[in-house]
Amino acid sequence: MNHEQWQAIYLSLQVATVSTVVSLPFAVAVAWLLSRVRGVGRIVLETMVNLPLVLPPVITGYLLLVTFGRNGFIGKTLHALFGLEFVFDFKGAVLAAAIVSFPLMVRAVRLAFESVDQRFVQAAKTLGANPWKCFWKIVLPLSRRGLVAGCLLAFARSLGEFGATIMVAGNIAGETKTIPLFVYDQLQTPGGFRNCLPVIVFSILIAVIALLISSRLEYDGAEGAK
Repeated sequence: MNHEQWQAIYLSLQVATVSTVVSLPFAVAVAWLLSRVRGVGRIVLETMVNLPLVLPPVITGYLLLVTFGRNGFIGKTLHALFGLEFVFDFKGAVLAAAIVSFPLMVRAVRLAFESVDQRFVQAAKTLGANPWKCFWKIVLPLSRRGLVAGCLLAFARSLGEFGATIMVAGNIAGETKTIPLFVYDQLQTPGGFRNCLPVIVFSILIAVIALLISSRLEYDGAEGAK
């Protein structure tokens, strides 16, 4: 593969890795809430979390642009306080990938939390452990397969993010041109399919491997909870 192909792959791996790491603590917190909250509160929270799954990615990107742009109500504050910019920047690509992949991570982690045998938690409480200690010492270790599965799903989804990324981060070579944007560019030029074919094959392999490992972890976790 040539330099441009490797550059798109390397950048995509960077974006997917950073977005997954950044999303993980938030996904754990939201998944824990969803596993405990019932009624209308759970429905509202679950709807908001899953919204990026059903919204067209371009609309998600537009909402992120309005929110985190230089004049957005969050973006303006972040720029004034920390000098952060998301539009046409690597951070914008990470933000778009994190938002779009977030529901997949939350779902896997929530299922892992709900599969934990509550008898262990109750036993720990009778021995004097507070809820925070029960979470860190019992629930989280027993949910590790779900956490890994969620990270893999989010990572694979981040690699394929296109619509929200192009709205927020644009298509800048070496900065925001990830695999989907590279393929899109190549398919607009004569003979470009041959140039992007190795990148397409690489993407398919990564996606299949991530899905297989994630499915296996979720299956093992479900079997272990029985």
